[in-house]
This record gives sequence, C-alpha cells and structure tokens, in this order.
Amino acid sequence: MGILKILVVVIFGGVLHGIESLGEGLLVFDYYKETCPFVEDIVRRQVEIAVHKDPRMAASLLRLHFHDCFVMGCDASVLLDSIDEMVSEKQAAPNLNSLRGFSIIDEIKYILEEACPYTVSCSDILTIAARDAVVLRGGPEWAVLLGRKDSLKASFDGANKYIPSPNSSLETLIANFQQQGLNVQDLIALSGSHTIGKARCLSFRQRVYEMNEGEEGGGEEGDRYKRYNTYKRILRSICPKTGQDQRVAPLDFRTPARFDNHYFLNILEGKGLLGSDDVLITQDYEGEIRRQVWSYASDQTLFFDSFVKSIVKMGNINVLTSHEGEVRRNCRFINH
Repeated sequence: MGILKILVVVIFGGVLHGIESLGEGLLVFDYYKETCPFVEDIVRRQVEIAVHKDPRMAASLLRLHFHDCFVMGCDASVLLDSIDEMVSEKQAAPNLNSLRGFSIIDEIKYILEEACPYTVSCSDILTIAARDAVVLRGGPEWAVLLGRKDSLKASFDGANKYIPSPNSSLETLIANFQQQGLNVQDLIALSGSHTIGKARCLSFRQRVYEMNEGEEGGGEEGDRYKRYNTYKRILRSICPKTGQDQRVAPLDFRTPARFDNHYFLNILEGKGLLGSDDVLITQDYEGEIRRQVWSYASDQTLFFDSFVKSIVKMGNINVLTSHEGEVRRNCRFINH
C-alpha cells in the first residue's frame, strides 16, 4: 500500500472504525489487485458510456448506491428481482418507477464476469459506479474501499421504512440518518448530492402547492419565499395539481448536470426542489445547519471534502463478510 493510500486510511480512521470488527471482511483499497486488477477501469468506462448517452444517469447511479445502503446496508439487496416469496425492494414506494440504472449495473456485471468470473460483488460495483458518476459530473475523486459481499435477501418493508421521503421533516431525516450511523453533518453533506439529477412531480408537488401566493408572511422568511415565487411558478407550469406524476424537473436549475456546491445556494434562497431540501433551512431552529449550509455555499472545496468523508462512511454501512453474503453471478438473483 502506497504512502498516499496510507494517508487516506489515517484520514478516514473514524470512518473505518465501524467496520474493524469484520475481521477478514475488512474493506481495503486493493481488494481486487490480484484477482481482477482492471475492475475499476472497466466500471469507469461503462459508467462513462452510460453518462455520455444520458447525463441524468450519473445522478441515478449515485442514488442507487444511496437507496441500497439505507436498507440492510451496502449489500446490493436493491438489485434483487422478486422471486418466490421474496418481494424486490424495487417494488417499494420510494423505488417504484423511480430508481434507474439497473441495466447499467447488469452490463458492468456481465463484462466483469467475462473478465474475472465470480469475483467482483455487485455491491462493490454499485459503490465504484457511484464514485465514478460523481467524478464524471465534475465532483471530487476518492479511493473506494472494496471487499463487500452481496446479500442473500431483499427487504421490501425495509425500503418502505428506512429510505427518507422527499417530503420528510428535518426531525425525520435526522432520525433516518442516525439509524444508519450517520450524523447531522453527514445528512447535510450527502444532501448535496441533489446538485445533479431530476425529480418527478410526485416528489415535489406538495412543496409547490402547499403555500398560496400572498401567504408568505414577513421578515427574513417572507423575503425568502418572495424570491421563491418565480421558481414556484416555473415548477407549477411543469407539474399541475393533479396528473403528470412522471414529469421531471432538475434538482438544481443553476447547473443541473454538474456536481458542484450550487445546491446549497439554492436552498438558502428557498429554491430547493424537494421539501426535504427546504427543511434543512426552514426547520433548523437552532441555526447550526444553516451555518454549515452557508459554509458549503461559500466554499466548494469544503463541501467536496465533507461529501467524500460522508459517502465513504455511508458505503461502509453493515458491510457483509464472505460468511454472511456471496458474490452473485447475476446481480438480479442469488446464486443457486
């Protein structure tokens, strides 16, 4: 292991502490060095092709990793199709007709099975692809810890219970993240993922129709809502009160395809697309989150550094060892 990688391990010492108990399952940077040395090159190339064809796919692959890790941990359970008595997490409310990128993961897995049969786990593919998606949209680069195994089951109920709703209150968001071992700082940094991608009407309709013109009130919040009115009219033109649930709007109108810190500028102006974006400001009664948001809005490098620490931490939630999971040959089904 080189000096740079040793330094990264030291920096992320706190992050790694939670997985030290895994013994032989401890994640490492060079896990596939001998068994599949070109794994990251293969994943990067396929993500690059996918994002070139559809720039929105970058956000979709990042979200796929997030939705996987918040249900039983980062174990590729989100990729499993329904079979026999097991209902797929893809059918759960937060995922149905919403999660994208499964075919991209299938393609990557197919190529890796040709190159290194029965070696690279689907959960590691998800993690590498999420990193590459961020980098390809102008975001930070980081070394990915590898060695995860794939789950033998899915949790439909877990997906409905643990994945935060786009209309969640701040209290609920904090509780959701704490349940995964993530703190408020992680919540703020990872919310910055909404600097890329799009959301469906179904996800933001409540936010754009919950307050009528002229009901904004006074003071600082009143000014904030007045600045939001033009934005709200645009969103209402995209998303009527009823119907058109699958229409989409950019999470960040400023730079929708670029991973940057504009998300934080948006929510300070009341222009976060989702209710769960807006509550970081409106329901932060102590002002601590607002101060952090200002810091990220003022300093993109600070945001990038925090985002990397938080997504590495998230990528280590409930990682499975070889005794608890497997390396699936097909990401949609457990091995038989």
